[in-house]
Amino acid sequence: MSNFWPAIGGLIVDFGNWLWGMPLFLLLIGGGSWFLIYSGFVPFRYYGRALKSLRKKEDDAPGQISSFEALASAIASTVGMGNISGVAVALTMGGPGTIFWMWVSAIVGMATKFFEGSLTIMFKGKDSAGEPQGGPMYMITQGLGQKWKPMAVFFSVFGLIGTLCLMQANQLTEAITTVVTTPMGVENSFLLRMFIGIAITLIVSVVVLGGIKRISKVSAKLVPAMVAMYFLLVGYIVLTNLSVVPDVFASIFNEAFQFKAGLGGLAGSAIVIGARRAAFVNEAGVGTASMMHGASKNTEPIREGLVAMIGPSIDSGLVCTLTALAIMINGQYEVSQLQGIQMAMNSFEMSIPGLGHYLLLIMATIFAFSTMFSYSYYGVKCTNFLFGARYANYYNYFFLIMLVVGAVISLDVVVGVIDSAYALMAIPTMITLLILSPRVKREMKIYFNKNK
Repeated sequence: MSNFWPAIGGLIVDFGNWLWGMPLFLLLIGGGSWFLIYSGFVPFRYYGRALKSLRKKEDDAPGQISSFEALASAIASTVGMGNISGVAVALTMGGPGTIFWMWVSAIVGMATKFFEGSLTIMFKGKDSAGEPQGGPMYMITQGLGQKWKPMAVFFSVFGLIGTLCLMQANQLTEAITTVVTTPMGVENSFLLRMFIGIAITLIVSVVVLGGIKRISKVSAKLVPAMVAMYFLLVGYIVLTNLSVVPDVFASIFNEAFQFKAGLGGLAGSAIVIGARRAAFVNEAGVGTASMMHGASKNTEPIREGLVAMIGPSIDSGLVCTLTALAIMINGQYEVSQLQGIQMAMNSFEMSIPGLGHYLLLIMATIFAFSTMFSYSYYGVKCTNFLFGARYANYYNYFFLIMLVVGAVISLDVVVGVIDSAYALMAIPTMITLLILSPRVKREMKIYFNKNK
């Protein structure tokens, strides 16, 4: 039995790596590139209009929250520990070139999310209680028809797993033990990690048990503040190390098309690793954001699509770049173990001695909690679709229990579980988006002709 759990963990990691091979890479990046071209490069042409769309409200439209609250909640879920530890892991596995492919993925992700946001409004459904709902499961059943329902069920089943915040709980616990308890001489034991996990769970429960309206209100206030704070923190690091910044950007472009020595094959490709981490961060094509945007009070699908495409520019565009700069300035990414948060802590401490790791711990805590607040809603939506509105909120208790589990299990297993679930959620989502994309194209012509 002593080798049983490590063996299971190894199988999970291997399965996640197998799923994220070239076929899924082509589906997400190739599909996103097709959306970018097919839409007439909408992220470049209409980004300004997307920002203006945030101000428009339809209080009488069916839904629970405003478009701005939907975007803030979606960004709250994507700007999380993945923006810190995920970037560090990507740098370790694929080198500086992975950041270039994160940028590429951010651009194609914006196009993908434009289609997600548009279709989730276009094909809203109703749950068993008669409440309007959106998301891939409703795009499938309303847009493709009931004969496609097994694919909607497939998405929802893996959505129950993919939206568990195992990574956030794990890496926040790692950050707390690294910065607070270990320097105090407290052993990083199973009991300590479980205690931290319970404390995290109690804090998260205050928000998530209040439902989507409480989640959206907290996110609308938290997201702008936390992004601004992180920008200022990394801005200081960049300004105090300006002499090495040109070399950092040079390494990103020079290694963008190279393989990292020692990993070999497809797994060592900066392209695949960068795209995989970006997908984990911005979730374009995974289907989570469309569940949040499907709750918005909006009767104009294209306007919601414009709002939705802002997300990747902030999470995998701005915030991931800030993390990468802070780490690469100090060259702290050549490590053998995937302890991403420790790597980031070391980099911030080198740039701001005596304070850096504490400041990053504060940001990591805010990032982690913002994600945990929103992710619970995605699981509730999947539960609602599978078992009915009457049982939907029971998922929250399962979600909270799994935060404790996430705090104590190893990082490589966490990455394997979440990556596998994300991959299996992305397959039905991207297939649906590709099939229904002509509907978005037709609606675009009507909307943009009407709103020149």
